[in-house]
Amino acid sequence: MALILLGARPLLANGAPGPEYDLSTPDARLLNEIEQRSAQFFFEHSDPRTGLTEDRAPNDGSAGHAPASIAATGFGLSAWCIADSHDWLPAGAALRRVKQTLEFAVGRLPQEHGWFYHFVDPKTGRRCGTSEVSTIDTALFLQGALFAREYLRDPSVTALVDRIYARIDWQWALNGGRTLTHGWRPESGFIRYRWDRYSELMGMYLLGIGAPQRALPAASWNAWRREPRVEFAGRSFIQCGPLFTHQYAQAWFDFRGRHDAFADYWQNSTDATLAQVSWSAAQHNRFPHWSDKMWGLTASDGPHGYMAWGTPGPARDQSDGTLVPCAPAGSLPFAPRECLSALRQMRATGRVGVWGRYGFADAFNPETGWVDRDVIGIDQGITLVMAENFRSGLVWTAFMQASEVRRGMQLAGFSPNADATPLPIAAADPRQGHAKQNG
Repeated sequence: MALILLGARPLLANGAPGPEYDLSTPDARLLNEIEQRSAQFFFEHSDPRTGLTEDRAPNDGSAGHAPASIAATGFGLSAWCIADSHDWLPAGAALRRVKQTLEFAVGRLPQEHGWFYHFVDPKTGRRCGTSEVSTIDTALFLQGALFAREYLRDPSVTALVDRIYARIDWQWALNGGRTLTHGWRPESGFIRYRWDRYSELMGMYLLGIGAPQRALPAASWNAWRREPRVEFAGRSFIQCGPLFTHQYAQAWFDFRGRHDAFADYWQNSTDATLAQVSWSAAQHNRFPHWSDKMWGLTASDGPHGYMAWGTPGPARDQSDGTLVPCAPAGSLPFAPRECLSALRQMRATGRVGVWGRYGFADAFNPETGWVDRDVIGIDQGITLVMAENFRSGLVWTAFMQASEVRRGMQLAGFSPNADATPLPIAAADPRQGHAKQNG
């Protein structure tokens, strides 16, 4: 499929993502191109028969040879629907691809008690190597599937998603404990690590609590620890270093104006993002290219392998000057001014290879000139989904209509903030894709 040209559709009826941020024309164009190029990765690196999305691929558009990632496939399900909403695909194409992926997941993709393997062969679905049955990656797939169900409103898609959701045995994944395990391997059984402290886990627990079958007890929401709490640059927040941990649940779940007994997680992610901006600016003597307009730390490739970059926090600082574009892209709704500044700066000053067929390279080091030749599916996914949420609220609006999502949040004890104000991003019509595809 050829790369899609810009200007397919206006951003919103009023030309801006909401009253709290005035999006300039250059920024609108940049976000439009970032989204389209990110979506292009999913178009070109999802198997045409199985729908499974490769974990990574070269940013020059050449063939990829990576296994498929079940989490990247969940982001892919979201990507097809976002593309449909912008008319970036022929009518009916998104529905066909989503159905194809879900049909394969139901009938041929190996699973254990409803949970999928982390990495599989993109053409056959067979488990790759010693890959684990992954609770968090299955949850990311399910979040993408639920958004597709609510956006498309197609009876066959609904039946497939409902079947996938209903067969997940959430109780089994507790393995006798109060918190979910990281996963399971047929050779050795359950992984000893548990999802027991603040991280990207929130969406997984809420889906489990709201599940239609073998659901998690509501008490499991209280079983994981909200720690560590750190203070930096005048902000106090629950921290987990890499920014993706503050982004992944909120790519689908809309926590704006809501809180539980412990925290306002929207504000928490905002504070974590802005604290990273301040921390990065303070490293200017170490890394001269870094500033409050050139920052971005999250898990990514690095010159010496995959790294979980992230500060501030109690963990040892491992920074070597590498920056990760999906860090600001994935936090666009939390801190639009700071995130757009970083994306503009990266686009303007990046060396050869920083910008390619699928947008930004996964990571680059402006201090040394190193540039990753690859993009990574989950990083493309968080970039695309959060940019769209910032611009239109499409993913949030559709996803939050799911009865299981509403039930999970209610049982977890979420309630409106006392000072809640109208949402800053215009509501999108979750049925618009369904209406287009059916004439």
